Amino acid sequence: MKLKQFGITFLSVCIAAFSGIKAAEAASFSVIADDLNSPRGLTFGPDGSLYVTEAGTGGSGACVPSPSAAGQSLCYGTTGAVTKIGNGTQERILTGLPSLALPDGTDTAGPHDIKFDASGKPYIAVGYASDPTFRATLGNTDLGKIITANFNTNSWTSVADLANYELANDPDQGDLISNPFSLLLDGNNIVAVDTGANELLSVGTDGSNLKAIATIPRQTLTNPVFPSGASSSPFEIQAVPTNIAKGPDGAYYISQLTGFPFPEGEAKIYRVGADGQPTVYTDGFTQLTDLDFDSQGNLYALQYANQSLWKGNVDGSVIKIASDGTRTTILSGNGLESPTALTIGADDVIYVTNRGDRPGQGQVIKIENSKSVPESTSIFSLLAFLGTVSVTLLHKGKVKGLKISEKFVQEC
Repeated sequence: MKLKQFGITFLSVCIAAFSGIKAAEAASFSVIADDLNSPRGLTFGPDGSLYVTEAGTGGSGACVPSPSAAGQSLCYGTTGAVTKIGNGTQERILTGLPSLALPDGTDTAGPHDIKFDASGKPYIAVGYASDPTFRATLGNTDLGKIITANFNTNSWTSVADLANYELANDPDQGDLISNPFSLLLDGNNIVAVDTGANELLSVGTDGSNLKAIATIPRQTLTNPVFPSGASSSPFEIQAVPTNIAKGPDGAYYISQLTGFPFPEGEAKIYRVGADGQPTVYTDGFTQLTDLDFDSQGNLYALQYANQSLWKGNVDGSVIKIASDGTRTTILSGNGLESPTALTIGADDVIYVTNRGDRPGQGQVIKIENSKSVPESTSIFSLLAFLGTVSVTLLHKGKVKGLKISEKFVQEC
């Protein structure tokens, strides 16, 4: 069986606890926003407020086959949103965005990430997590696109159609799936990760020159561990990229979510330089969903879960990776569950979208006391771990759409 979607039924995965890694016992968190519908990406806006995308709960509109739940369909609605958090309040400031989900509101694809350009203009990656061939059955929709929004008028316009690019070009020569999941602004360009297409793409903020700039390679397990037990037969997992951060060196750093059977310790962080060739920057993680750098050049990785998805445990972790490779677990479990994205504030405080797989139960949390956590000095800390994202199955292909649900774990 091959998995094909990285849908956000944002998932669960297991992290192996290596000796020499010190736990972040001093860190805790406070909830600064609650009752969100499958929250995904978050970032600070030019006004200093925090903005988070909500993938929504789908709706009662037209449907497409679900890549994660056999025999079920994802149905269309306009329940996606962007929420603004500031001064102790939260408010949905952009509503009516497209969303796909199962009837219970899980396995959702919709607004997945938001970033602002230097002028304060917001850009949003809207997921799709399915075959672009089916999209026309949903009508005129912005699923699978990058859009720019006007919060004052609750309106938006399309900038680039990543799903159509996958349909027309299929750069990785794999299954046709598109699921724009993350983006960043780099000068006059938008750099985006299409999890379904397994691609890093670039497009001008004016919509010009859309192109693939890197393909994340597949990988093979030599001793895979399945729910039924270990196997000695090699097994290809079609891992997908999930998020992107620009490093102090100007390169792009990409987090990775591996496919079924979601092996622990096999996820990687890739570095993509000017030559467009992905190289492994560091590895030994489980399932990763996001990355960000602080002002000191430390890289923070978000693990969706600390165990393989089929184990059903959705405790996640935030892991700090210093420039010398030393790893420190800032926060693990203790209420950190199926986290989907993180961002670092100007004061180096860490903010995370928590419970990203749950309609109506999602949160944004602020991690407290993270600087008081001791660094690990053991060489074994280089073997540390990261976590999961609910990955959606498309039976015969890649882990291709970012979604999250209990059904996914059951099917695995």
